[in-house]
Amino acid sequence: MKSRYRSVSVLIVLLTVLALTLTACGGGSTPESTQLSPTQESSAVLPAETSLPETATEQPAPTSEQPTVIPEGALRVAMQSLVQTDPALISSDTEVLVASHVYDYLVDVDPQNNIIPRLAEKWTISDDGLTYIFDLHTEVTFHDGSRLTAEDVVWTFNRLRDPSKDYPTKDLYSKIANIEATGDLQVTFTLTQTNPFFLYDLSDNHALILQADTSDPTQINGTGPFTVDSYSPEDRITLKANPNYFMEGQPRLANIEVIFFADDTAMVDALRGGQVDLAMRIPTPLYQSLQGEAGINPISIPTNAFDLVRLRTDREPGNDPRVIQAFKLATDRESAFQLVEQGLGAIGRDSPVGPLYTAYYSEDTPIPERDIEKAKQLLADAGYPNGLTIDLHTSDTGNRQDLAAVLKEQWAEAGINVNIVVEPESVYFGDNGWLEVDLGITNWGSRPYPQFYLDVMLVCSAVWNESRFCDAEFDEQARLAGTTLNEDERIQAYHEIQRILIERGPIIITSFWPLNTAIHDQFEGFTPKAFAGRTDLREIRLVK
Repeated sequence: MKSRYRSVSVLIVLLTVLALTLTACGGGSTPESTQLSPTQESSAVLPAETSLPETATEQPAPTSEQPTVIPEGALRVAMQSLVQTDPALISSDTEVLVASHVYDYLVDVDPQNNIIPRLAEKWTISDDGLTYIFDLHTEVTFHDGSRLTAEDVVWTFNRLRDPSKDYPTKDLYSKIANIEATGDLQVTFTLTQTNPFFLYDLSDNHALILQADTSDPTQINGTGPFTVDSYSPEDRITLKANPNYFMEGQPRLANIEVIFFADDTAMVDALRGGQVDLAMRIPTPLYQSLQGEAGINPISIPTNAFDLVRLRTDREPGNDPRVIQAFKLATDRESAFQLVEQGLGAIGRDSPVGPLYTAYYSEDTPIPERDIEKAKQLLADAGYPNGLTIDLHTSDTGNRQDLAAVLKEQWAEAGINVNIVVEPESVYFGDNGWLEVDLGITNWGSRPYPQFYLDVMLVCSAVWNESRFCDAEFDEQARLAGTTLNEDERIQAYHEIQRILIERGPIIITSFWPLNTAIHDQFEGFTPKAFAGRTDLREIRLVK
């Protein structure tokens, strides 16, 4: 069956991965992953051609002058609580949202997934695609008053790629041969192999620039548009406008107050009651209940975000391929899509390469039809003639609990009996507990390119390989997709990747869900990103 989007306003802008022309800076879960973290999100349509330019290309910064703007007003945002404040370790949407407003990226991604300048005002790429030279904005200062230099960028990325550290970006940046300050405000990256998505890698959630030799990264000292005014771990964090921010006219708000909620219903009730102004990642039933609500603007956008249902393959019961196939054959994806997402989003096909990646998405390999009797027989052949009992772990956010309930009912028909274990998202992802469970549902946020999921979630050595999937053919196709500059080769590799995952991958993806948000109508300039935590709040302003 063809995947489709219903009742969702789709804005798809073709992008050029190496962005020959840049637009002005625009607006900005897991381990939504490098959400890196799965919980993070972002829609994308990749172009038909992503090969490198024949000559080095300079990327100019915006030049239009803006009138002086005095920040005013406060925006109250409902989110989950914070756990991590070190940018190298952030994971949840809340952590990413706060970090991306008190720090800056070298390059950023706009809501249409174009690469745009942030601390780097321009860059050039060598003919062979192995050297990237970035020139930084002048007069950028950290919140403590010290000036940004190239050494801060070098130190930050060397920290993120340090093989002795267990940072989620270690593998992401493992193909960087050298990072060097080739001027006071110039940084040169040299790669060991071509990477058509390297600029996107540099905009990873964790790639926020710290001051060189920072001894305690939890003591926030960024260059970002806001500074931390106060922080109560059990209640909220308040940010105030940075009067020395280097981008003229930003931010437009005087304050952002991120108020912590552990319950989605309470969050939406607070929005209705006027205690908060903005809510993101609203579960579908609650989002639909806001339609027509006076003073509230609901906004839903498509994403490549998904809930990954997976078995660990390195121990029982998931180490038997027959058990994996039994789970797949017992799953009714169409029914789960309708019941959980209520028709919003797109049906999944057990691969993270979703329909928004139009150049790479394929339906050539069919999903096997649901077959309860065959599932029962496979379980019996695997040593479970009387069925299988197992815990199903998930977080308490989004529609995950509803999905778990639907799967529990579907799987029971085949003799797979699950006990649903629900935990707060901060607990589920805390201390990497989500990586240890035998059967889990993990929310993976949308990314601007599909290679991310393969490299951090599915290749043998992936830092977040929660299923412990390891397949030599898959790894070779993932390597090819992530290095070739030949677009036809890359398309074919992604098609093969989808075939392998459908046929023998230990994962089930029933749908790609939309990002549902809502904001009070006294604010304008809000443009959500599919990865909610990367939504840029710098341009939000009060309606005059």
